[in-house]
Amino acid sequence: MKNIVLPFTLFLATITFNAQEKVKWLSFEEAIKLNKENPKPIIIDVYTDWCGFCKKMDLETYSNNTIATFINKNFYAIKLDGEEKKDIVYKEYTFKYQKEGRRGYHQLPATLMNGKLSYPTTIFLTKDEELLQSIPGYLDKKTFEKVVNYFSSNAHNTKKWEDFEKDFKSSL
Repeated sequence: MKNIVLPFTLFLATITFNAQEKVKWLSFEEAIKLNKENPKPIIIDVYTDWCGFCKKMDLETYSNNTIATFINKNFYAIKLDGEEKKDIVYKEYTFKYQKEGRRGYHQLPATLMNGKLSYPTTIFLTKDEELLQSIPGYLDKKTFEKVVNYFSSNAHNTKKWEDFEKDFKSSL
């Protein structure tokens, strides 16, 4: 029995040590409901299933333990398919899938991106659900860390991005 206990204990310790925080992704509706109960800024990852840079961002940016922990603490995180097929009701308006060309798009992310369909796009909403910023394109973990800190700390209200970036101290 002794021979089994030690390896098993080491195995459990390894699993615990390597346990990694994951972003707690919510549906749009879930995040809005939670925000009504306990207001917090919202971050939206607009992606598509066919987008290579969306997958890369999931693997290299959102999977980073420091970033996932920071997002979970400071934001409601939404994963929103830019080509979502189901209707989403928001602020008494029903946003629908719009068939266009080979693929089509969903009206809600298209509205939040001001009609500029680009995947991935990271969208920041204030705790009052007002659009703060829409950032198209892939963001590596170092850049993303700066961006989420910039918006969560409300530095965007008092500092230019360039000044914030210069003074930023990374936790990565």
